[in-house]
Amino acid sequence: MADWMLRPATAADVDAVVEIRAVVMRPDLLRLGRFDEHRVRQRLRDAWTPAHTWVIEVAGQLAGAVALRRAPDCYWFEHFLLAPEHQGRGIGTAVLDSLLERCDREGMPVRLNVLQGSAARRLYERRGFVVEDEDPVDVFMVRRPYGS
Repeated sequence: MADWMLRPATAADVDAVVEIRAVVMRPDLLRLGRFDEHRVRQRLRDAWTPAHTWVIEVAGQLAGAVALRRAPDCYWFEHFLLAPEHQGRGIGTAVLDSLLERCDREGMPVRLNVLQGSAARRLYERRGFVVEDEDPVDVFMVRRPYGS
């Protein structure tokens, strides 16, 4: 696995992460008939909150981002993006595991949504997420903390 780290996101990171999002989400959004060049970027710009977002760096270079937002009864795992050239190398699994460990220590469940048919769903299922609900576009999943 490549050398990776998480660092706190800043407002200046949004442009690079928006472009990664457009590339990463394009195949699934096209398959679902929902890809829009502007919207795929604007949705992340509108939701960008550095206070609960981390940038994923690989070998010192920005490679993606992830947000873990606290809600009253859980954490929401959001905007998990890793550039295609870094996928399939164990980095995403390691990032997810590090954040889930934090949630487990706090005894908090984690919720997320993933696009229907996305390969990312398999990663989430391997880490204990189960389907809570779904619609034609999204699958909503939850993971209870280990030990509960």
